[in-house]
Amino acid sequence: MEEEAKLCPEVERSFGLIGKRWTGLIIFVLLSGPKRFSEINALIPDLSKRVLTERMKELEEHGIVLRHVLPDRPVRTEYLLTKKGTELGKILGPISQWANCWMKDN
Repeated sequence: MEEEAKLCPEVERSFGLIGKRWTGLIIFVLLSGPKRFSEINALIPDLSKRVLTERMKELEEHGIVLRHVLPDRPVRTEYLLTKKGTELGKILGPISQWANCWMKDN
């Protein structure tokens, strides 16, 4: 019975990643399409640039976000969700609905 109570490592790692502060909001913001760093930062004003940089690197390492360098002048960088990130983002819609219903008073 004790083995059944243990979480599988993948579930543990997943909750560890998406449970980090700001990660869910970053993914939620990117659901509407590619964004530049400054756009993400403007949409989540309490998020520091340092932490945003850390989270973007983590999400990129996990294959959730793709960093795309545009060859414009000046060079611009956009961030977009990969297929893996889009699939993860699908669970954020219901969380948003829940928040709108239950978190109004908090």
